[in-house]
Amino acid sequence: MRSFRTLLALSGAVTLAACGGDTRPQTVGSTAAVPSGTPTPTHSFVAPTDPKTYESIGAVQHYEYFTDSNAIGQGGQLYAGDANTARDSGISLTYNPRDAIFEMTINRPNGMVNVTAFRFQDPQHRTAFGGPLGPQAGVPNFAAGRQIQYLEAGSQTGSRLSPASPYYAASVGSAYPVMDDASSSSTQTLFYQKPGTTTKYVTYAGFVRNNVSGALQTPAVGAAYLRETYSLDRAAFVFGERSANSAVPASGSATFSGEMIASMVVNVDPTTTADATGSTYMQWMQGAQTSTINFTNRTVSSTFTGTLFAPTIDAYTSAIYPLSAGTAFSATGSATIDMINRGGFAGSFSQACFAAACTSANSLNIAGSSLDGTFFGPNAEEIGGGFRIVGGTPDQRIDILGSFVGKKP
Repeated sequence: MRSFRTLLALSGAVTLAACGGDTRPQTVGSTAAVPSGTPTPTHSFVAPTDPKTYESIGAVQHYEYFTDSNAIGQGGQLYAGDANTARDSGISLTYNPRDAIFEMTINRPNGMVNVTAFRFQDPQHRTAFGGPLGPQAGVPNFAAGRQIQYLEAGSQTGSRLSPASPYYAASVGSAYPVMDDASSSSTQTLFYQKPGTTTKYVTYAGFVRNNVSGALQTPAVGAAYLRETYSLDRAAFVFGERSANSAVPASGSATFSGEMIASMVVNVDPTTTADATGSTYMQWMQGAQTSTINFTNRTVSSTFTGTLFAPTIDAYTSAIYPLSAGTAFSATGSATIDMINRGGFAGSFSQACFAAACTSANSLNIAGSSLDGTFFGPNAEEIGGGFRIVGGTPDQRIDILGSFVGKKP
């Protein structure tokens, strides 16, 4: 008898860093290289001229499972999520303006995500939606006004299913690649909002890695079938030029508004749907946040609103998912500023729901949450951070992990 569900939730932390690059086509802020003979401009986050590493705040998640061509549902499910604080590290993103290379490292063992110095070359690895080679499945297609830059690289051994395969027809609805026997595919995507689009000293980014492999199963009794094994990683984080502790005001108040993104896992309740395996789906979200900060009392009050994207569908899963594209999301959280001990602010969420406004009737049962961030810019004029909301009902799980930025009006 197959054991279909083993969901493991691990709390932890994530950190990211970025460094500069040459482009000639593009820098972190997608600005052109400085022509010969032109005086070197002052370095900035929007138009970097020197290599630099930025500490980040955000979250990672990992989900692995398999599907079989002779059954419906997901087997061997294993999930882990991990959200960091302003002082916790574990992700570095290096960009150097001389060579236009991003080098990314993620070491978050609690989130089961490990990336060792993976390089993205711009423009060699640049991609975009609507082009001849768009981003892979599971990469969010954000609103055009967000000016998201996409870099992608990967490899493949063997071949994908073709119409000649007896398993092809049943898998044609899969968004992920469907690999043939003894074949595998691994693709990594880094995306980030072009610095300067909405904020000058911090920006948000994300990471998607899809590893898919196929293996023919030949049982002693019954017909052979194809097994697809999936190992999926997601990350959402912010990076930028942090404010000195002395730059953070000690009195007064201010409101910081900006954008947010999040990656979510949700599994269906096997007792209420035709999918008895409780299959799990990964979905992205885009939205906004507003944080009111009382510097005198050292408190932060934040509201989040968002809209879900459609989940990414794999081969041989029922595609019965509880939250469709366009579903609204809202949440309320609070935090306390502690620059000395925490390097920023830290707190939790009091309410979250999949609706435009939360009520006692539609709110999630929050099992755990975190809201972490800090200040960016020479005068603490911007904020950035990460968040996590874990909720659901018995035998069903929702885990939302995201990042956000904001600036004063």
